[in-house]
Amino acid sequence: MIKHRPDDTLPPQRTISPISRIEWQTVALAIIIYGGFFALTWFWQSLPVMAVIGLGGWLIAWHGSLQHEVIHGHPTRNRFVNDAVGWPPLSLWLPYAIYRAGHLTHHRDEHLTDPIEDPESSYFTQAAWERMGGAGRLLADWNTTLLGRLTLGPIVMIASFLAQEAALVLNGDRRRAAIWIRHAIGVAAILVWVIEVCGMPLWLYGFGFVYVGAALTRLRSYAEHRYADHHDERTAIVENSPLFGLLFLYNNLHVLHHKRPGVPWYRIPLLYRRDRDALIAVNGGLVYDGYLDVARRFLFRPHDDPRHPLHRQRGSAAVDFRPAVETDAGATEIAPSTVG
Repeated sequence: MIKHRPDDTLPPQRTISPISRIEWQTVALAIIIYGGFFALTWFWQSLPVMAVIGLGGWLIAWHGSLQHEVIHGHPTRNRFVNDAVGWPPLSLWLPYAIYRAGHLTHHRDEHLTDPIEDPESSYFTQAAWERMGGAGRLLADWNTTLLGRLTLGPIVMIASFLAQEAALVLNGDRRRAAIWIRHAIGVAAILVWVIEVCGMPLWLYGFGFVYVGAALTRLRSYAEHRYADHHDERTAIVENSPLFGLLFLYNNLHVLHHKRPGVPWYRIPLLYRRDRDALIAVNGGLVYDGYLDVARRFLFRPHDDPRHPLHRQRGSAAVDFRPAVETDAGATEIAPSTVG
């Protein structure tokens, strides 16, 4: 393990060239993703079902990567325009406004991985762990393996998130309810297009697009963060993955994203190559050689103990149902890594 070095070893932010008013690379990407979605759903009957599933899952995961890019201020300097690009709910289950708010909360790096403070944490407090019972703990343990995260992980993530959101709405959170009403209108429009206009069965869209897309997203988030004493060492790097790098918009080079979250996706590879040694020094050497390396290590073995090291004492902090302030997935002790 490389000894940690402070991030002042990185070139200062001002050395990154200014962002143009309109990032045409990201505009083109959005056109490809939305155009691909409409083309695939329209022509799906002309393709083998496995091709529909593979392409559909890719497009939904790619759309999630585009939403992540939009959240960080791309492709324009106008938030209203950016939000319009990211808002369409192709995944059905995750409102963009909730994703946006929680992901920005996740970027408080000093709280990374904390199950109370980080909406995208995959860890539990000891109190939540003990309340889960034997079956729940068994499921959580399986979900810490890569195979578990890719197979059962999406349903655990989606069901936990929806249950938590339902509790907030039923407890009278009007702001949350308004978000869900707007989201439901978008979901209805997507389903009318997919089912009524294109004639695609709901099961095919639900599995081939939504579930497979969620599984691909879970692959990206699986090894992104791991607890360490210094918060800079909690963020990983997955190198040498050109195909998944494009799918994830190079968010696999994750420590660079956390240190320079405003850098657009198409500049990340060059900046990573330029500053690789400094970035690896910053994150303490938490580097994987592609996703095959991640699978080799963790396909059947847990990535970490699901109980957070700072919350393993009996009776530690109780579940916090506060909706994160402008957060993407609300507070997440019960539903860790709800969007990842």
